Amino acid sequence: MWKICLTLFAAMLPFTLLAADSEYHPVDSTAINLEEVVVSASRPASDIIPVQTLSGEQLRKLNSNTVADALRYFSGVQIKDYGGVGGIKTVNVRSMGTNHTGVVYDGIALGNAQNGQIDLGQFSLDNIEAISLHNGQRSRILQPARDFGSAASVYMRTRTPDFEDGETYHARAAVRFGSFDLLNPSALIELKITDRLNASLSAEWLTSSGKYKFRYRRVNPGGEVAYDTTAVRQNGDIEATRIELNLNGQLRSGEWHLKGYTYHSERGVPGAIVNNVWRRGERIWDANSFVQGRHRQSFGIWTTLNQIKYAYYRTHYVNNDDRQLQVDNLYRQREFYFSTANEFSIIDCLSASVSYDLQWNTLNADVSGFDRPDRLTDMLSAAASLDLDRFKAQASALGTFIHDKLRGQQSATDRSVFTPGLYLSAYPLRARWLSLRAFAKRSFRMPTFNDLYYADVGNSKLNPEHVTQYNFGLVMERSARRGLWRAATLSVDAYYNRVKDKIVAYPKGQQFRWTMLNLGRVDIRGVDVSALSTFAPIRDLSVTLRAQYTFQRAIDVTDPRDSYYRDQIPYIPRHSGSAVLNLDWRGWNLNYSFIYVGERYNQQENIIYNYTQPWYTSDLSLGYDFKLRRVKVRALAEVNNLLSQDYDVILNYPMPKRNYRFSLTFEI
Repeated sequence: MWKICLTLFAAMLPFTLLAADSEYHPVDSTAINLEEVVVSASRPASDIIPVQTLSGEQLRKLNSNTVADALRYFSGVQIKDYGGVGGIKTVNVRSMGTNHTGVVYDGIALGNAQNGQIDLGQFSLDNIEAISLHNGQRSRILQPARDFGSAASVYMRTRTPDFEDGETYHARAAVRFGSFDLLNPSALIELKITDRLNASLSAEWLTSSGKYKFRYRRVNPGGEVAYDTTAVRQNGDIEATRIELNLNGQLRSGEWHLKGYTYHSERGVPGAIVNNVWRRGERIWDANSFVQGRHRQSFGIWTTLNQIKYAYYRTHYVNNDDRQLQVDNLYRQREFYFSTANEFSIIDCLSASVSYDLQWNTLNADVSGFDRPDRLTDMLSAAASLDLDRFKAQASALGTFIHDKLRGQQSATDRSVFTPGLYLSAYPLRARWLSLRAFAKRSFRMPTFNDLYYADVGNSKLNPEHVTQYNFGLVMERSARRGLWRAATLSVDAYYNRVKDKIVAYPKGQQFRWTMLNLGRVDIRGVDVSALSTFAPIRDLSVTLRAQYTFQRAIDVTDPRDSYYRDQIPYIPRHSGSAVLNLDWRGWNLNYSFIYVGERYNQQENIIYNYTQPWYTSDLSLGYDFKLRRVKVRALAEVNNLLSQDYDVILNYPMPKRNYRFSLTFEI
């Protein structure tokens, strides 16, 4: 049987990798469960592609308020954080750039055709059950074509109701308060409508002044202190509301989900601290809403997954700063998305899938001379999966066809990109405590509407950025039912990424007039190490230790004539890591987390003037779970930046010093 599987897989491989040597062609038409502690890591039993996961209790015990906060504990990840509760937070995986990371919410990707970046600070952990980070793509072939296209993906999964016999509803209310005048109440209700249908409604309100003390100290290259003062961060306030409705239904051999989501916020943009300017006049109003549906069902050897989504994003940006040009702009984005994915189980060890996605994006703005672009994207993927028990393989190929048109114009621009991938995993030992894995993949990211059409900046002839990824890794897992040590996992991945046609802003020769060009090439080599161990030293006491380390050498190899040729690219540390220690004992939970980011450079040239110091933070939390009759209660106290370190994630955007949060949660 295994010979038949291997032969069929080899026969299908040329079709799924048919685009292996294709280039860009523009056409211009003019866990492990231990006593309620969720231990997560890469699981070779089901994942042949590197994945990191935080879920359940482990996610709730971290000192994290948003999805961006939780992602800091993953290896190979850099979070760009512009400070405060309402500051923009984006994720960069393995130095490939924010736009190469897909963000998927309950099975359907979030989009932003305007600038390609998803602000993860807008997504609270209040209703998130699990977060996972996949390099390359997920270890499954039944997925939308769009999911085959990203170099890395963050998957967020909301809580799904689970009712025991006799239960018809669940309810939860929580309130979080703390430093910076933070007040964050939330509520969740789950209803069992029938045996096959349930619903949940989640709502949350967040307000904060965003005011915190920080130290501003700058030293000249000669060693003299230029600035050294303490001030209060201004214009960092936020008020935000999130409402989310979910319907979940069970079918014979299938399921369906319907989600409605709306998020509204008003926040200040604190801006950079430069030239003794401490206050800015910028404000942003966001109104983001979408409705999406998903249906999955099996018919014998055929399984189908169908998804649909409509999204409307409204952004109002105002700059009333007297020292700058007055701005009052309104941007409106619309997105329609449809996907059908179909998997066929040819024989027990071999399956294949075909997926088709259709996506339409449009952007409008009340800006003089704005081009009002429309983008129609067709995506077609084919994939195959081979499972020989001790050896697994997957292959995929994605064709993406983009049609851009400016409203009011007859001409259009068509682009097509083909991206293949190959993934392998094996157990070399009979005991199966060691697994090996490897993958090679090409991916790309389209220029955003801002890259192509923004006035005095855009360049409509830009090519997509291309990324080539190679990864080789191993995972070791051991466990024991008795004794001090209960479980341990170690994963190591070495990788090489090369970014081609990187889109960069380049001056046109006049001040304040820039254009976007395909100039950049980046060479990235790195190692991700993740370790996790669980102990039971005495009865009722569980100890979990998790550690991550990343080494990255990400250098600019664009032009040997550049002064920064082969220098580390901005804001990418060579060394970074994190550690989490968790103790559980009779309802008490103590959690300590440590994050370290090594030295970096804030500009392209690696000179002393651009040097940015390393930073680290220590966070501590103490929680207690108890019952008041039928009500489950959790009390939690948190101290963040325990040692009150002064640090910037982004230069001139100071982060908060020591701060506190307290929360109470009631659940029935």
